[in-house]
Amino acid sequence: MALHLIKLCVGADSLQDLRDWVAEKSMRAMAAGLEPHSIHTTRMVPKRMEELLGGGSLYWVIKGQVLARQNLLDIRTFTGGDGIQRCELILGPEVIETAPQPRRPFQGWRYLKDEEAPRDLGKLGEGVAALPEELRRELAELGLL
Repeated sequence: MALHLIKLCVGADSLQDLRDWVAEKSMRAMAAGLEPHSIHTTRMVPKRMEELLGGGSLYWVIKGQVLARQNLLDIRTFTGGDGIQRCELILGPEVIETAPQPRRPFQGWRYLKDEEAPRDLGKLGEGVAALPEELRRELAELGLL
């Protein structure tokens, strides 16, 4: 069973903001002759890397709800110019929309067990996926989704 990370998507007001950010990062990488993935840098280094890289994802919390995930492709550590060790989360280029799941604010990232992770929106049926994002958020807050 995979282990995941969950993190607040600071600065994004919507799922589209996250998609735009990921697309921009992917385009920059491709222009530099690199793979079209995005990199998210964080200060803390996960100790359970093998479990995370065995099919894990980074789940994004946007405006108080988990709304999307990206596949974790790799985790790299490095020491910054200030001498502090940091971590690069190498993420797949696809933003996969999930069923909304309310989440309180927290700092940094947290581990997320597979059984606690929200399901991909595409697996909930076409009717749910066709609903506007705001309506899905409201239904999730009411516990109806």
